[in-house]
Amino acid sequence: MARKAVQTPEVPGIDLEYRPRDFFWAAGLKIPLLSRIAGETRRQLVGELVKAGRPVPLGLDATVLDEEMRQAWGRMHPSNMWGEYLPDLLENEVAIARITIASTTQDVTSVYARRRKCRIYYRVVDEYEGETLSGKNTRTSTRPLTLRELEGFFNAAWSIFDVLAMNFGHSGYDRDEMLDFVVGVESQFYPQIVVLYQRRIDAWAAARRQKLALDKAKGRNPDSA
Repeated sequence: MARKAVQTPEVPGIDLEYRPRDFFWAAGLKIPLLSRIAGETRRQLVGELVKAGRPVPLGLDATVLDEEMRQAWGRMHPSNMWGEYLPDLLENEVAIARITIASTTQDVTSVYARRRKCRIYYRVVDEYEGETLSGKNTRTSTRPLTLRELEGFFNAAWSIFDVLAMNFGHSGYDRDEMLDFVVGVESQFYPQIVVLYQRRIDAWAAARRQKLALDKAKGRNPDSA
């Protein structure tokens, strides 16, 4: 069954109509963005090295590792595998946003954008060949998506709220636990996306807790609603 369009109500202080001028300027200038590195630990390490002005070891900043290197990297520490199973970027493709959750394997879901002729082609990808996606995960546009459009597209393909409900519905939707569970919401193109998702989760969790309280007051089983 197709997922209904995700509603994106206004959020005070957040410009949902913000639209990046371009996703591909860095590629045109041959500037490597950290967002192209799939592995979360490698992205952080490379960022720290660059910030400190230190050389980056050969291959550490690869978009994805080959299987032999990936296994060797994972043997150093299990957390090194976070994000390492995202699909490789295609030619002229960039990663524009990603969400990391504190699941058992610290899973990453990302939005890729690719320029082809007069349109931009988007796809939402996960580390399981699409198995965790629950809605339409591709779309196109003539200009970069607004923050509102990006949020709606991302959540329709992979809903963070479905993930939170599955993991925290039994414990009453504790706000702090859920915010800790969402390890990272990142984008080098949408500076307000982190605050936006924090506000969305706050509002969603408050509504869920209110519903639980009403159901309890009415003597209803929340799981039967």
